[in-house]
Amino acid sequence: MTTARAGTPVHHFTIQHDGVTIPVSRGGRGRPLVLCPGLNSTQADLRELTGLLRRDHDVVTFDLRGHGLASAARGYSFADFLGDLTAVLTERGADGDGPPVLVGYSLGADLAVHHASEHPDEVAGLVLIDGANPVPEPFLTEADLPEFRAMAEELARLQAADRGTERQVLLTAREILDLNVEIDRVRSVLLDRYRRIDRPISMIMSARMAGDGGDERSARLNRNWRAGVERLLRERPGVSACWLDADHRLVRTHAPEIARIIRRAL
Repeated sequence: MTTARAGTPVHHFTIQHDGVTIPVSRGGRGRPLVLCPGLNSTQADLRELTGLLRRDHDVVTFDLRGHGLASAARGYSFADFLGDLTAVLTERGADGDGPPVLVGYSLGADLAVHHASEHPDEVAGLVLIDGANPVPEPFLTEADLPEFRAMAEELARLQAADRGTERQVLLTAREILDLNVEIDRVRSVLLDRYRRIDRPISMIMSARMAGDGGDERSARLNRNWRAGVERLLRERPGVSACWLDADHRLVRTHAPEIARIIRRAL
């Protein structure tokens, strides 16, 4: 199927991977770019940013398994989601275009770093939006688990209202919590992944990732978030980082600013 947005045709199609149907959209003109959403986010959530990027880039977007218009899956591990990104990149690469810039949001940023570390010749560069942060301390300690479990249960309850729409998320509260615990483990050894990448890397990070409620937990998580980026910049001084006065919803609240930063970075 093909639609037109802002005068540019957008092609919609699906690919099959690991028993999952993944919806893909491609449109725009210029340098190729693949935009990977994160946990609990969909193509619909990134629509404004995608539209802005398509003014200067040939942009591919997609939904991860269990998100948006993608089908449910047997598993929702980090490796499962990484397989979705790899399948989309493999399909995109079949047309003979050059390697794309990978833009990843949240979990999508971590997936982009892992793919680039394993397939460095298949990417032209990375733009990482509020993810792939080698934080020095875990976000989910044993003491934090009860609160995060309650947050995951509330999130899953709210997401039930989006079932059957392009914004749906099919993961259960337990699956959301388990994946967040796994992401913590992944980020504990993330610096080694960065050492394997010789492509340009730009980060766009939220200064208030955990919000600004004024409580000690939020303040501690925000300090940890900034410390992770500072740690990476010491290790890899060629990486650039830009901070926005925003929380983790920055792809929705600051899409024009993010698009401008990406345009300058590339």
